[in-house]
Amino acid sequence: MTNPPIASLTLDDLKSLVGKEIGVSSWLIIDQSRIDAFAACTGDQQWIHVDPERAAKEGPFGGTIAHGFLTLSLLAPAGFELLVSRLTLKQAVNAGLTHVRFMSPVRSGKNIRVRFNLESLEEKKPGTYLASCPVSVEIEGEEKPALVATSQFMMMF
Repeated sequence: MTNPPIASLTLDDLKSLVGKEIGVSSWLIIDQSRIDAFAACTGDQQWIHVDPERAAKEGPFGGTIAHGFLTLSLLAPAGFELLVSRLTLKQAVNAGLTHVRFMSPVRSGKNIRVRFNLESLEEKKPGTYLASCPVSVEIEGEEKPALVATSQFMMMF
């Protein structure tokens, strides 16, 4: 499932979105192969993530779950999809995260998507803006989000 194409934004359009929702990313399945690849990259081989049989028998979630930091890492591509790709920029970089809270585990096989809001847009120097975006990672069919945070992007126009 994907969202309809998102229109491009000018800097003035972006300024008018302060205090509003920017959009919702496409759904992304968090399957065991993605979890295993993340485990291999990070060295976090904890059984709750990489051993489906043991996780089903001994774990509290009925199977494996995604690493919290895997879920967190998916904010960057969602930010590109919803914000950065819609703007004509010289450059955009992740500037950090604040208020990160892991709220609910993402079970292997679940779909997630990211909801972005624009809290503030602060001009740091001429043509360079810091966007602060409260985000929530939604789990399809579940009421509680996987995580909430504020993602920040430095954008050079």
